[in-house]
Amino acid sequence: MNRPALFSEHPALSRLCAHLARIADVRAAAALLEWDQETYMPSGATGVRAEQLSTLHRLAHEWFISEETGVLLEAAAAAVSGWPPDDLAVRLVAVVREDYDRARRLPPELVAALARTETEAREAWKQARQENNYMLFAPYLEQLLNLNREKAEALGYEAHPYDALLEQYEPGMTTADVQRLFEQLRAHLVPLVQELGGQSQPAHAFLHRHVDAERQWKLNRMLLEVVGFDLQRGRLDASVHPFSTGIAISDVRLTTRIDPHDFTSGLFATLHEAGHGLYEQGIDPALERTPLADGASLGLHESQSRLWENLIGRSLPFWEYFFPHLQRLLEGVLDDVSLEAFYRAINRVQPSLIRVEADEVTYNLHILLRFELELALLEDSLSVQDLPEAWNDRMQCYLGLRPVTFREGVLQDIHWSQGAFGYFPTYTLGNLMSAQLWEALEQEIADVAVYIRRGDFHPVLAWLRQQIHRYGRAWKAPVLLQQATGNQLRVEPWLAYIRKKYQALYPTASVSWS
Repeated sequence: MNRPALFSEHPALSRLCAHLARIADVRAAAALLEWDQETYMPSGATGVRAEQLSTLHRLAHEWFISEETGVLLEAAAAAVSGWPPDDLAVRLVAVVREDYDRARRLPPELVAALARTETEAREAWKQARQENNYMLFAPYLEQLLNLNREKAEALGYEAHPYDALLEQYEPGMTTADVQRLFEQLRAHLVPLVQELGGQSQPAHAFLHRHVDAERQWKLNRMLLEVVGFDLQRGRLDASVHPFSTGIAISDVRLTTRIDPHDFTSGLFATLHEAGHGLYEQGIDPALERTPLADGASLGLHESQSRLWENLIGRSLPFWEYFFPHLQRLLEGVLDDVSLEAFYRAINRVQPSLIRVEADEVTYNLHILLRFELELALLEDSLSVQDLPEAWNDRMQCYLGLRPVTFREGVLQDIHWSQGAFGYFPTYTLGNLMSAQLWEALEQEIADVAVYIRRGDFHPVLAWLRQQIHRYGRAWKAPVLLQQATGNQLRVEPWLAYIRKKYQALYPTASVSWS
């Protein structure tokens, strides 16, 4: 792939890009309002915010599916006809055409209804979660399911309605693909989790010592700077559910959580969101205000957050560098804790009820559970009324635990309140991609652990920028993964990573590590 060219080489391209830039600005305004809703918006503004977002999403959709877009797209396609297939302008036309054909299948009324219902549902979910009352959220979930079934039918699919929804987040991936990969994982993970979860666990009470919010904010901002996140082009705030939002390449918003009795919750959430933010900040500036200024897929996006959170952030070389800084920043909290004890504590394998608090080994079982429930809900083989009990049954089956409250069960995630059906599988796909990318990175940077041990993350970030970040959406995730690693997505690199790491951490476990 050649270095992308600018889009001003032909008048037809310039006209298309000017049109797309206006649409991008409206979508950015909507993204900013959504970020505000999760961070600073007063709860009483829910109704008016729902209408504002409905208007903006409908306006952007109508502009994009207009005849004007079609005319400008055809002119641009004619202008780049015969250009090299890896030229950025050619890729822009191809991606916009695909988006345009897909978007024209969605009626503006459906887009507006989804935006309005999602805004209202988010607030209902927050209240339901706070009051531990699933029935406050259930009617909104029913509405969102019906709207997403309607959306899937409008978009079209060959094998399963879930395919149409999954395509929004992981282009080129089918339900059958996900099922195949997840079946391979399940066969290895369930017995491994049962064995490791029953092992004697390292001491970890010191991770729950009190750390005030001010010191945690200082720690989290330092982490961002250490790994290379540019706080002049981004910011960090608090939210109930940590997330990242790319308003623009030069305006990337991250959020984290602050728990005075679990500083590692915010620490690893910050590293996770930093991975997303580094991806957004690493997109080629030439793509700004075009549909290419985004990640290639949510799975690939998640691979970046998981790589920084787990493969780097939970590695021994990282803590050989950062643990002295942590002890200094949290003076009096970890003075009596050794590096080895801390490393073992943050990597213990212990089944838990909450997905965002799950360890590396058990995490994917949380995703398998959600994927199976989403399929059942969409197929109408599981009712919204019966969802909590089905959730609890699968949690018992996979992790040997049963939620007592809705808050630690079916109400723990924000995603369904956002209408994001088809999103959950991308977390596990991202885990798989992260290990596959890391395997390739280690082959090219043989002494990567040495760099990490001394706090130099530039080689890692430079490699990711070269292989993944700069392209934005110019190429789909399978293309970028193939180029960077030489293979399509596989489960083996992730399994090999887990086996190597946890065999050393749990040497007495009687499992087959081969």
